[in-house]
Amino acid sequence: MDITATVRARLLPLADEAYKAFLAPLIPTVPPERFVGVRTPQLRNLARELEREGLAEAYLESPLPHATFDEMQLHAFLICRLRNMDAALRATERFLPHVDNWATCDQLAPRIFARHRAALLPAIARWLADAHEYTVRFGIGMLMLHFLDAPHFHLEHLEAVAAIDREEYYVRMMQAWYFATALAKQYDAALPYIVSRRLNPWTHRRAIQKAVESRRITPEQKVYLRTLR
Repeated sequence: MDITATVRARLLPLADEAYKAFLAPLIPTVPPERFVGVRTPQLRNLARELEREGLAEAYLESPLPHATFDEMQLHAFLICRLRNMDAALRATERFLPHVDNWATCDQLAPRIFARHRAALLPAIARWLADAHEYTVRFGIGMLMLHFLDAPHFHLEHLEAVAAIDREEYYVRMMQAWYFATALAKQYDAALPYIVSRRLNPWTHRRAIQKAVESRRITPEQKVYLRTLR
């Protein structure tokens, strides 16, 4: 069986041209012709179906990158469903070098990671130091998702994100998102990084912007943060 052809044949009837036209401008790093136009709930449903039919492993082992954005999304959703930590890490690290957009990067969030945070940290350290833009973004995202709440939060996580010195837009945007979320969850720990302007000026301003838009930041905190722009 050609698993790639099999899956593509099941994707194509789900194409929605209006959704494709809406989605393509939102993800400018992917050429428009690489969108099929399958909506996310349908991709998640297909991932469940492939798992039930015993086809998930074959698709996860198929050649990368896939030809379309939708196939890459499906691959990410299959990784998210893996129940073994070692398998999820292997699949994630095989997949990350081929990620070429913020949406696939941000929707790759294996659920098993939440149960194995200690094993996840060494991988995050590798990802933050990687040369690939979206691998770095993914590493920051994993710190934001799994390590901003007690008892998993530590000051060195803030330091690791602040120390990233990259020019790529999607890395800087994730740094800003991370610090805005840190201000919402760990305000006293994160605030000194804003006061001392540890982030590059663009990321600094964007982190404050995101923070003052957050419902989790108090009105008093927002007033003060605006003075730090």
